[in-house]
Amino acid sequence: MINPEILHDELVFQTARSGGKGGQNVNKVETKVELRFDVTGSSALTDEEKQVLYEKLANKLTNDKVLVLYHQTERSQLANKDKVIAKFDHLIIQAFTVQKCRRATRPTLASKEERMKTKQRNANVKSLRKKTFEE
Repeated sequence: MINPEILHDELVFQTARSGGKGGQNVNKVETKVELRFDVTGSSALTDEEKQVLYEKLANKLTNDKVLVLYHQTERSQLANKDKVIAKFDHLIIQAFTVQKCRRATRPTLASKEERMKTKQRNANVKSLRKKTFEE
């Protein structure tokens, strides 16, 4: 498990005008924060860790292997920066979390019986829908 805080020194931030709430300041204050993390150029990651990030975050990386995240919903630049850093930390932790192997199990006897009862109940309901012709 890797601590994402060691990567914070390598983060590059850029600001822009965002489209969200802001009132009169919306056209003059740059509150949108864009975070860029160059996976290839990172000195804090080993080659194996970089490979894991390439695989797990493939749809979030640019062609140059740069992770780009942004946040723009808050009214202040500082709040947006905190949110985008939290998003980055969550992504890194999630990428390095190893999933438990699934252990194959069988359905229990009670669940089999419940399934059969439900099937029988549905069959009875459908059989009552049939029109009988008596002659």
